[in-house]
Amino acid sequence: MLSGLLLLLRTRGRKAILTIKMRKKTNCLYCGAQLSRKFCEGAVRLFCERCKEPIYENPIPATCLVVDDKKRLLLVKRSVEPKKGLWCLPGGFMELGETPEQAALRELKEETNLTGRIGMLLGVISNHSDRYNTVLMIGYHIKSYTGTPKAGDDASDLAYFDFDDLPEIAFESHKKFIRIYYSAYISDIFL
Repeated sequence: MLSGLLLLLRTRGRKAILTIKMRKKTNCLYCGAQLSRKFCEGAVRLFCERCKEPIYENPIPATCLVVDDKKRLLLVKRSVEPKKGLWCLPGGFMELGETPEQAALRELKEETNLTGRIGMLLGVISNHSDRYNTVLMIGYHIKSYTGTPKAGDDASDLAYFDFDDLPEIAFESHKKFIRIYYSAYISDIFL
């Protein structure tokens, strides 16, 4: 069957590091048959001989949001792995049936208690992930928002930071979206 996550605990000196890796698929999730590898549709893919179909392994779509307030950036502190305790942009994974915009606004509400309006798409970035192999990250700028900021869901805290005094950012894709926004912001695009 489709395997879940594999948790590994590695030690480096005295500090333990928790690594979460995606386990390899060994069986068809539809019929349970053993999977093989077969050249199909231009690539070597997992293949179910019983179903006579390739098993596609695709990136996991996620969104994140740049929310600014008077030239300060809203960040949330992660309360879960990966990167627990580090700061990142509000965001998360898309659910089935959602558009990327709906997912972004849902995550904004869940993690910050804010209701917002998307101003523009900042970009789409593919990022390597030990847990999911590849995450397709979609970044948006929130043009306006209402509500009282309050950390929720998988955020333990939230705070506004000056662009020149940001804490360590958990994910490379979030750093890229911050740089994209900051470059445009300095260029007066959003003013």
